[in-house]
Amino acid sequence: MEPVGDLDSKQQALKPIQTKRSAAREVEGDGKKPEDIKEEEEEGEALSPVGRIFHETCFNVYVIAIAGFKIRINVDVVKANLEHSLLKHPRFSSLQVKDVKKDGGMKWVPTKVDLDKHIIIPSLHHTISSPDKMVEDYISNLSKTYIDYSKPLWELHILNIKTSDAESVAVFRIHHSLGDGMSLMSLVLACSRQISNPKALPTLPAKKTSNPDPVKSGRIWWTIRLVWNTIIDVLMFLATTLFLKDTMTPLSNGWKKGGGHVPRRFVYRTVSLDDIKQIKNGMKTTINDVVMGVSLAGLSRYLNRRYGETKEDKGAIEKKNNLPKNIRLRATLMMNIRPSPGLHALAEMMEKGSKAKWGNWIGSMLLPFAIALYDDPLDYVRQTKATIDRKKHSHEAIFTCFIMKTILKLFGVKVAAFLYHRVMNHTTICFSNVVGPMEEIGFYGHPMAFLAPSIYGQAQGLMIHFQSYINKMTFVLSVDEEIIPDPNQLCDDLEESLKFIKDAVIARGLV
Repeated sequence: MEPVGDLDSKQQALKPIQTKRSAAREVEGDGKKPEDIKEEEEEGEALSPVGRIFHETCFNVYVIAIAGFKIRINVDVVKANLEHSLLKHPRFSSLQVKDVKKDGGMKWVPTKVDLDKHIIIPSLHHTISSPDKMVEDYISNLSKTYIDYSKPLWELHILNIKTSDAESVAVFRIHHSLGDGMSLMSLVLACSRQISNPKALPTLPAKKTSNPDPVKSGRIWWTIRLVWNTIIDVLMFLATTLFLKDTMTPLSNGWKKGGGHVPRRFVYRTVSLDDIKQIKNGMKTTINDVVMGVSLAGLSRYLNRRYGETKEDKGAIEKKNNLPKNIRLRATLMMNIRPSPGLHALAEMMEKGSKAKWGNWIGSMLLPFAIALYDDPLDYVRQTKATIDRKKHSHEAIFTCFIMKTILKLFGVKVAAFLYHRVMNHTTICFSNVVGPMEEIGFYGHPMAFLAPSIYGQAQGLMIHFQSYINKMTFVLSVDEEIIPDPNQLCDDLEESLKFIKDAVIARGLV
């Protein structure tokens, strides 16, 4: 591995450096396929059907976790700690190979991990005019490639370069077949410790019950509403799978048929979590209601501008309502049905070899966005709160998970992957909101400045991810640049929408 302090300035800034054995495999299309790898003699655990879906061409999804640090990353320290933590997880130390005994299925086969193939250090110029743009381009280029199947499907890219919000940046790239996004993020956090108490794991806010049991007097009506809402939501999900599509807008992917590998660009912006809490407390809502309201406001502002781009009076575009009426725009929320493994369980698993629940148990929920320009900024939060409260009183995700598992058993992986792809292809946005640590944490002794996770490989042209950390909230956009050529403008719209909503709360004296 190349020493951190001796970066070759003659190399191109965005060219990843790997060992001779793995360098050639970074180019898309040059890596081996699972069926080309010689099957090992050991008998391994079969890959779950949902895990196999993520290997289909139309649903080949990767998780990206961008972490900024307050100091330069010591590669030797990270490497030494990974050997005694992450590599003890069987998914991170196993190959995925074709099982010729089980109709071409796939299985996990334990292997000896060579960290030099997984820890990748790019060659950087000593002087770079725009480090932020360089990091953004580097991460975008990762979405143009696949991880070679001849090694466990994860990588850690280390960029020891100072940006506007960190002294160094690390990028985890993990194939989604290794686990759902929440479990993978929990695993990364289980490798960290509190800065104030190096022996303590990060603390996550306690999860509140979103749908408390009703009082006895209203239990019958509560149950009737729950059943009715679930039936309606499942029928809408099935209709979306078969024929119901979102309105064509500047955010739409054109309802692309089939699969394919589409490069993504990742941009992120960090705002004050205290501002979000101020709105939450003033309007008596939840943080999730607020971030969804901010998303609705930002998307409405952005679409209004895009619809007005063809008009001559550019100065009046933002002031005038250019939005068509009755836009159907929905977000797909991919939800893990089984509770994610806790940090303590994962830490114990890596330290003592114990077991923790793992895998992809995924259900889907379709969340409508009422795109419009409201005179009162608080209406964006009120609108999303009403939608979310209605969705909380439904078992849509549980039943969609059951439907997909039934399809998997009856028709196989290819049909299930095709249908998953149709659901996402017929909607406009993929959305996620994850709660992060409440205190400053260090990844193997490196104080973390921010955390920005996302994914690529999904059908939609836009993925919005909100990630909290201490007193900050980072929103991350994963975009198809052919659809959204100006993702930083969308970031600006989201940030300005938060400000407008906060100012409205203060002006009404709700704080």
